[in-house]
Amino acid sequence: MAEYTEEEQQILAYLRDSVSRGEQYVRSKTIANAIGLTSKQVGVRLPKLADKAEEVEIEKWGRAKSTTWRVSPDG
Repeated sequence: MAEYTEEEQQILAYLRDSVSRGEQYVRSKTIANAIGLTSKQVGVRLPKLADKAEEVEIEKWGRAKSTTWRVSPDG
């Protein structure tokens, strides 16, 4: 099992809750506002979590003004 920093744990908790309602598309700013981090703190960690998260699947989806991430239950 991967080890996560406190910030990564906060982000994963938010994402697990979000995907409990099905596949979601999110931006760093949305996550940051919900958990009290900055969008930069979240944005730096999402690519790392995409590689090591086992609970959810995180995929870089699109880029307009900011990157959109597709998050879905793993499996």
